[in-house]
Amino acid sequence: MRQALQRAQWAADAGEVPVGAVIVRDDQLVADGFNRPISNHDPSAHAEVVALRAAGQAQGNYRLPGHTIYVTLEPCIMCAGAILQARIERVVFGAWDPKAGAVSSVYDVLSVPRLNHRLECTGGILEEECALLLRNFFRQKREKVKE
Repeated sequence: MRQALQRAQWAADAGEVPVGAVIVRDDQLVADGFNRPISNHDPSAHAEVVALRAAGQAQGNYRLPGHTIYVTLEPCIMCAGAILQARIERVVFGAWDPKAGAVSSVYDVLSVPRLNHRLECTGGILEEECALLLRNFFRQKREKVKE
């Protein structure tokens, strides 16, 4: 999760919402990503999707069984869907997202029994650090607007 936090800081430094993700298999970093929708002009360039694309390329397969994704913010509906499609084995996230979270805050996409993939989810890891990075980012944006 610390590596995901580092990627989230890279996003903040680039003026993006600070969310970072890393994908690991057998304790080895496979791929990483951070939010890039603004700079890429791409609404799908969330940290998770960027990391999933890189992992697919690195592994030579769009399916990623046996992989864990660590992300600093609870995945949204789009990212949860991409995680399901990739057949990720485990999702670990930091801060809960009470506005758009799709693991359990608003929706529970990853636990829908009608879907044919089951995975393990763990939230709240380094929660305060992940949430603080987001709070500070948005506070600075609001202060700039006031200037």
